[in-house]
Amino acid sequence: MKKRTVRTAVSALAVAGLALGLGACSEAAEKAVEQVDKSVTETYEVTYEVSGKGAESIEYHAGGGTATAPKLESEKKPALPWKKTVTLKGIMPPAVMPMALDPAGLTCKIVYQGKVIKEAEGEQAMAGGCVAVSPVVG
Repeated sequence: MKKRTVRTAVSALAVAGLALGLGACSEAAEKAVEQVDKSVTETYEVTYEVSGKGAESIEYHAGGGTATAPKLESEKKPALPWKKTVTLKGIMPPAVMPMALDPAGLTCKIVYQGKVIKEAEGEQAMAGGCVAVSPVVG
């Protein structure tokens, strides 16, 4: 009879431990879902800057489209230095890509909360532009 009582007590403790463990996992999962939701829906503001001798065009993410498939906006023959502040969504990466006949001296920057988060010059500014990870993700 004594063994049965011990077994029952051990079983009850095991069930209680399992319930607490599942509760902790469930709580962690809920927090992860909240973080993903926030990362997708939160907005943030960046400023793009392009300087140099001249640019044929500047393409950039301006907040249109979806976070994973941003729509490119374009300005033809912009006066340099050029500056544009945009509001982006969640995980959408900030990106600005200048095109010029002569990339020498061409510079692109992405500024978030007063800090440069991405910068490229010359051939790099034209070849890949400035593309950064969304600061909301970090």
